[in-house]
Amino acid sequence: MSVTELYSKYTRVWIPDPDEVWRGAEIIKDYKEGDSVLHLKLEDESTLEYSIGPKDNPLPFLRNPDILVGENDLTALSYLHEPAVLHNLKVRFLESNHIYTYCGIVLVAINPYEQLHIYGEEVINAYSGQNMGDMDPHIFAVAEEAYKQMARDEKNQSIIVSGESGAGKTVSAKYAMRFFATVGGSANDTSVEEKVLASSPIMEAIGNAKTTRNDNSSRFGKYIEIGFDRRYHIIGANMRTYLLEKSRVVFQAEEERNYHIFYQLCASSSLPEFKDLTLTSAEEFTYTSLGENIFIEGVNDAEDLVKTREALTMLGVKENHQMSIFKIIASILHLGNVGIVSERDGESCHISRDDTHLNHFCRLLGIEQEQMEHWLCRRKLVTTAETYVKNMPHAQAVNARDALAKHIYAHLFDWIVEHINKALHTSSKQHSFIGVLDIYGFETFEINSFEQFCINYANEKLQQQFNSHVFKLEQEEYMKEQIPWTLIDFYDNQPCIDLIEAKLGILDLLDEECKVPKGTDQNWAQKLYSKHSSSEHFEKPRMSNTSFIVVHFADKVEYQCDGFLEKNRDTVYEEQINILKASKFQLVADLFHDGKDIAPPSAASKTNRINVRPAKPAPKGHNREHRKSVGTQFRNSLHLLMETLNATTPHYVRCIKPNDYKESFVFDSRRAVQQLRACGVLETIRISAAGYPSRWTYPDFFSRYRVLMTKKDMTIGDKKQVCKNLLETLIKDPDKFQFGKTKIFFRAGQVAYLEKLRADKFRYACIKIQKTVRGWLQRIRYRKIRKSAITLQRYGRGYLARRHAEMLRLTRATLICQKQYRMVQVRREYLRIRRAVITIQAFARGMFIRRLYQEFLLHHKAIVIQKTVRGWLVRKKYLHARNAAIVIQCFYRRVRAKRQLKQLKIEARSAQHLKNLNVGMENKIVQLQKKMDNQSKEYKTQNEQLAVANTALESEVNKLHKELETIRIRQAAGTPVTSLQEELEKLRAELQEAHTQRKQIEEEFSNEKQGLEQRVEELEKENTLLKKEKEEMNRKIQSSTQGQGGDVSQKESHLQVELDEERQRYQNLLKEYSRLEQRYENLQEDMSSMKFHPGHRRIPSNQSSLGSDSNYPSISLSEAGDTDDTIQQVEEMGIEKAAMDLSVFMKLQKRVRELEQERKRLQTNLDKVEELSKHKGSEPKSSTSEEDINADLAYNSLKRQELETENKKLKNDLNELRKAVADRASENSSSNELQDGYNLLLNQLKAANEELDVRKEEVLMLKTQIVNSTRQSENINHINSNDVSEWTNNKKPVDGEDIVDAPDSKKLLEAQLQTQSRQHKDELEALHTQIELLKDNLEKKQDMLNHFSTLSPEALVEFSVQQEITRLTNENLDLKELVEKLEKNERKLKKQLRIYMKKVQELEVSQATKSRPELTRQFTVQRKEKDFEGMLEFYKEDEALLVKTLITDMKPNVVSATVPCLPAYILFMCIRHADYINDDQKVHSLLTATINAIKKVLKKNNDDFEMTSFWLANTSRLLHCLKQYSGDEAFMTQNSAKQNEHCLKNFDLAEYRQVLSDLSIQIYQQLARVAEGIMQPMIVSAMLESESIPSLAGVKPMGYRNRSSSMDCESGGPTGYTLQALIRQLGQFYTTMADHGLDPEICQQVIRQLFYSINAVTLNNLLLRKDVCSWSTGMQLRYNISQLEEWLRGKNLHHGGTVATMEPVIQAAQLLQVKKKTSQDAEAICSLCTALSLQQIVKILNLYTPLNEFEERVTVSFIRDIQNRLQDRIENNQLLVDTKYTFPVLFPYTPSALSLETIHIPASLSLDFLTRV
Repeated sequence: MSVTELYSKYTRVWIPDPDEVWRGAEIIKDYKEGDSVLHLKLEDESTLEYSIGPKDNPLPFLRNPDILVGENDLTALSYLHEPAVLHNLKVRFLESNHIYTYCGIVLVAINPYEQLHIYGEEVINAYSGQNMGDMDPHIFAVAEEAYKQMARDEKNQSIIVSGESGAGKTVSAKYAMRFFATVGGSANDTSVEEKVLASSPIMEAIGNAKTTRNDNSSRFGKYIEIGFDRRYHIIGANMRTYLLEKSRVVFQAEEERNYHIFYQLCASSSLPEFKDLTLTSAEEFTYTSLGENIFIEGVNDAEDLVKTREALTMLGVKENHQMSIFKIIASILHLGNVGIVSERDGESCHISRDDTHLNHFCRLLGIEQEQMEHWLCRRKLVTTAETYVKNMPHAQAVNARDALAKHIYAHLFDWIVEHINKALHTSSKQHSFIGVLDIYGFETFEINSFEQFCINYANEKLQQQFNSHVFKLEQEEYMKEQIPWTLIDFYDNQPCIDLIEAKLGILDLLDEECKVPKGTDQNWAQKLYSKHSSSEHFEKPRMSNTSFIVVHFADKVEYQCDGFLEKNRDTVYEEQINILKASKFQLVADLFHDGKDIAPPSAASKTNRINVRPAKPAPKGHNREHRKSVGTQFRNSLHLLMETLNATTPHYVRCIKPNDYKESFVFDSRRAVQQLRACGVLETIRISAAGYPSRWTYPDFFSRYRVLMTKKDMTIGDKKQVCKNLLETLIKDPDKFQFGKTKIFFRAGQVAYLEKLRADKFRYACIKIQKTVRGWLQRIRYRKIRKSAITLQRYGRGYLARRHAEMLRLTRATLICQKQYRMVQVRREYLRIRRAVITIQAFARGMFIRRLYQEFLLHHKAIVIQKTVRGWLVRKKYLHARNAAIVIQCFYRRVRAKRQLKQLKIEARSAQHLKNLNVGMENKIVQLQKKMDNQSKEYKTQNEQLAVANTALESEVNKLHKELETIRIRQAAGTPVTSLQEELEKLRAELQEAHTQRKQIEEEFSNEKQGLEQRVEELEKENTLLKKEKEEMNRKIQSSTQGQGGDVSQKESHLQVELDEERQRYQNLLKEYSRLEQRYENLQEDMSSMKFHPGHRRIPSNQSSLGSDSNYPSISLSEAGDTDDTIQQVEEMGIEKAAMDLSVFMKLQKRVRELEQERKRLQTNLDKVEELSKHKGSEPKSSTSEEDINADLAYNSLKRQELETENKKLKNDLNELRKAVADRASENSSSNELQDGYNLLLNQLKAANEELDVRKEEVLMLKTQIVNSTRQSENINHINSNDVSEWTNNKKPVDGEDIVDAPDSKKLLEAQLQTQSRQHKDELEALHTQIELLKDNLEKKQDMLNHFSTLSPEALVEFSVQQEITRLTNENLDLKELVEKLEKNERKLKKQLRIYMKKVQELEVSQATKSRPELTRQFTVQRKEKDFEGMLEFYKEDEALLVKTLITDMKPNVVSATVPCLPAYILFMCIRHADYINDDQKVHSLLTATINAIKKVLKKNNDDFEMTSFWLANTSRLLHCLKQYSGDEAFMTQNSAKQNEHCLKNFDLAEYRQVLSDLSIQIYQQLARVAEGIMQPMIVSAMLESESIPSLAGVKPMGYRNRSSSMDCESGGPTGYTLQALIRQLGQFYTTMADHGLDPEICQQVIRQLFYSINAVTLNNLLLRKDVCSWSTGMQLRYNISQLEEWLRGKNLHHGGTVATMEPVIQAAQLLQVKKKTSQDAEAICSLCTALSLQQIVKILNLYTPLNEFEERVTVSFIRDIQNRLQDRIENNQLLVDTKYTFPVLFPYTPSALSLETIHIPASLSLDFLTRV
């Protein structure tokens, strides 16, 4: 491909720019060879003529296609050069906010200066186990690569982190160590990984400081080796340090700080434990205030000190050692403030004796103040002849003081590092290690001194190692692919290294000048000029004689010679050191001990020491090691480091600082290029570009560039041959590519050329498609226009015709209108004239008529006046005549009346008239006589009363007279009468007052009575009102529940969510418990392996049972635990939500009373037995007495069983009460009446629960007494011990479990005493309650009396009769209930008697045969009864064999052809028989052994899905059987009558049901974990990488990382899984679970969990992989999800929320497919992606990568628009989905339809020892 083809029009290039380093441009005119100018158009649309010269200005660099911009690996770029690398990093950093980028084997990390959420544990889990090229670049990917290669190749690894200050080296190293601590955590509880991480805050405190470039700059280099054992768990670590910047202790530049630890101590100086340090603010100390800024924004030094102290404590540094460390650090601060005063002569100096800082310095270090004061200003000179002391001038003394401070700090630093290494050291054998090197990058400042020289020397060595490693990898790649090897010329910096470290090099000449007594920096510089002036890497500056220039691999650096000798010598006077050695503090003395100084440098913990001791006198030869200079020590430690790195496989991390202002996501191109050149990234690019940087596998190349092939090529089956033919056709130069075994290798630029050809092909195809489509569209448009024109013509002509016809019609209508109008006009004129004539006639005729009317009116008025006058005259005459007639009548009538009166008077005097008048008077007289008699009687009584009153009054008067006379006698003759009157008035007043008081009392009584009556009425009214309100509230609640179904559904959903959360928390606790249990077992195994002893060690046989007893307590020991939980639950629910059934509680009280009676009766019988035994003790032994005692014991045992039965029934009643509480809790009734009733019932329930506890303890006491009586009877009767043991073993009520030892009896007595004290308190409270009840009854009776007083006699009699009827009815009901209870007890006793007789018969048979008895005819007859069907009998000694056969040795395929869950049915039938014979020990033992055996089987097969599924099905079925046959009505609704007959009779196994439920949850979690582990490797390949839709996915150019060494390239890479393989695996899981009989609901929950795992893994990989975030991947992903949904529908599993778990990845696929340009698209995305968080949406948009040039990238403005729209969304900030999340499992109750008697046991199980019953 010629230059003319490359530099054609529209080609984009890079040109140099002074500001941006490189600038983009576009060629606007084709370039021809020989042209001196290249015509360009810049990005700002301006033009530029770029001059070209053969030497000075070569052709500019070509730009890569846009499709390659933003690649994860820089080596994937077609054009590999500096501007392409810089632009790719800039685009990734600014637009996508990606801080990590691969560059071959190097990870480039740009410091974002912002906390990013990409380092969480979920990210670590996502990168763990992944190949390096599969995920986006990350520090975790490098760490995983190192960890994987260590495990695979069994070779040590190293991660080299380098970069300049502020680039983020320390943070990167810290995250790498965090990855190793998380992935390779220690197998036991040694917490080595925590200690490794805890070393970071300590080293940051003592080795990091603020600089102008970084607030937390590491001022030393460190190499941490993390050790692993053979299982690749962390077992220890070791740290080496390099070149601590000691000068920072005594000097800091402006805006810089000393080491953090100094400021942390000053900030915490007010703490009580630091008072002895006498520290103040850091501004007051010289060593901490030189930088003039003691604070760092956002950093709290006091809090950092707390973290430092916590880290020291974790690493085992004791508190006293910590205080010693802090004292030494504080002493350094005080030493810096020691004032050295110069003398007048200038040749000497002194220190004031009152210098407090010197006093504090000596006190804190425990040394002599006088000696230190003396030797700080003087020095000792030793010659061969004599020794003398010389004063030091001021400047020399200050330098000596500073040197001492640096020396102390350096030794303290080494001591802390050594102690950390001791804490991280392990005694276990280290199998391999991974080293993390955090070392300074290449540095160049305006003034470069000895530290920069050593740093750049180290970087030269590292760069040499890096170059050789890169060259080696390239050579291995070529040889592996069998490519002809051509030598690549790369930069070899060995001459520069020889210049520094070779013989007579810079360091040798420096050491030689240091040995000269009066050597100076200037002399050393002159020696350098004379020795190395001819070297290519050494130059002399033109303007200076005290500096030199070294040409490093990165840049030229000019070093100032001033201070080189002093820093290389690191002179500290021996006298000062000797004073420190004599310190009274052991730690200070140990720091400067000679034995430590002469340690060999090869020791791991000493190689990091770069500080040396001062020179010793010549005779002391053993200090020769101490005389080593700093340069020599650094060179030796660097050689050791290089040996370590060369022995390991290195991995490189290059940290880049984007700007010098510490601003987040700001990219300075000039600074970035400078660092890229310095860290070797560009050298890597150059080496890659020199060979074949672009590499494609044959399938990827075929998939990408098949558009360039012909049809003939496509028919060839060999893709490799097709690729060869295509390349030979397209690229004529055979040197531009090479064919390897599995890959095609291209020179730089060839992929871009192929991309150009591919784009041209696509462009030509697009143009052809556009041409065809546009022609088709134009033809369609023409046809539409023609059709439209014809239509328009037709409609137009029709319109004109219709308009003409309309005109004709209008003309005719006009004529008619004219005719009619003219006719109307004429008619209107005629009618107007006619109306005028008529009007005139009317007015004329009216005038004449009105005149005639006036005349008639006058005549009429005259007639009216005449009529009126004439009438008046006639009426006047009439009235006069009438009055005269009346007068005449009056006189006449008077005369007649007088006559009649006279006649009446004569008649009145006659007798007949009197007789008529006296008729009816007799009755009236009788009545009046009676009335008179009554009045006379009353009168007599009144007279009597009056007489009595008179007598009383007379006696009173006489008394008063007597008193008056006495008073008169007593008084003098002149006493006035008024005194008597006053006395009388007083008496009257008192009498009146007494009367008023009496009236007041009566009124108060009546008022109080009325008030009470009114109160009663008010209460009754209030009661009725409350009842009405209650009814109204009930109606409202019913109406609201009917009308507000939506609200109820929301509440139900909310409650369901809360229930799921609670269930999930409980199941997480179970998971944590199982994990801790597994961890405990692992620790036990480790302990047993560590403490192994030869020989056989027997495990105690009761160990497992003890453990089981602790986990699963016996049922008989806790009867009311559920009640306590119920009460607590009700109290938590609150009064408003809880209610109780009164009838159930009353039954509960009655049962408690019955229990008390039974206890008393049993106590009486026991007393009788004891008396009988005492009585029989003195009598001869006889068979009759033995039988009586046995009978009594049997009776007592039966009573005890009856008592236990009553207890169990009482517990059932309590369960019913709890059920009633749960049923009523859902109602929202909150009336006061319900609250009061609830409070009363709750108190009574608590009292009943305590009463139950008392009864249980009493039962235990009775058991003890019964056993004691048994022992007494045994001693009396001398029964054979063997017979007794057999009898007691067969007789279950008195078995081994019931025997209580003396300590237990003592505990029981103590418990009984405590119970009695508590009972007394309860009785006292009950008495108080009874008093309150009596008061209430008294008030009620008072109300009834008041009510009676108001009733009539008839109503009173009726009310009394009603009350009596009610009382008799209640008594009748109580008697009926008592009769039923007695009948029930009678039936129970009869049943127990039958059982007892059966046991006696078995005992007789066993005594007769003395061997395992055969089943007798009698038992056979009983087992044929219906009550005893569906049971399996086994003997106690066969329990282990039963468990071994059914559980331990059981294989799922053995019972595959039988009834599903057959082992569960067999175990339950055995439990039924143990329940039938009332053997609680047998039930307990069998259930405990079953649970433990299942756990062991699952632990042994913890990765077997089939076995886990099998035992999950059987465990859940056993749980369902325990529920189905428990006897609880809630579980019996779906049972048949036969199944109800098979219910358990004697035991309540609710506690074991809970244990089995927990075990089922654990098995379910293990099943989900195993299934997820099997599917994990398949998910990514099937969902994201396989081509379910052929030829859809495009392939982009890949870089070096896709040939990662973690992949198995020999076998062609890992086998890819297809979607069909994943679906087949899901189908296999489902089929296995269904075959094992697992409940469909549980199967659905397992599938839901697996689909969640598919969603989480797929989405996490999508969020961490740039190569799959494309439109085609979205299409493939959506198709794959639809296939999974189709599989769910086919299995009828699409219900239950399974599809909803895939919603996030569905929305992610849709997000990849939708348009992403306009604001409408942003709004659509916001409404679409509801299941994705904002961070996930932004991440996908940033990762979105076009596969073709025709696609457009997502712009930054569009992403900002999305962020602004979704900023108010409430969500978590987690980027990745938690792959370890487990949905809470729910085991629904599914009863079995099988009858137990129909189950057949196959002979293949070898269960012959089981007998059907």
